[in-house]
Amino acid sequence: MSVVAKFRVSSIEDFGYSRQIKLRAVYEGALGENEENKRFTKATPDGEVKMTVDNPYASEQFQVGDEWYLHFNKA
Repeated sequence: MSVVAKFRVSSIEDFGYSRQIKLRAVYEGALGENEENKRFTKATPDGEVKMTVDNPYASEQFQVGDEWYLHFNKA
């Protein structure tokens, strides 16, 4: 079984050799009315993910304000 959450990039800090990317759970009413975000708000009302990425190609995929689906699969 897997769980899907929807998060938005809230900040990016560049350390030169790596970037720290912070994401927060989407919430109802953010950036205008969005029916999908309303549904995700009910399932995941709050949350934060913080990751440091040292692969330039990977870290450049993230921009502040972008929304991402996070898929959690038990290892």
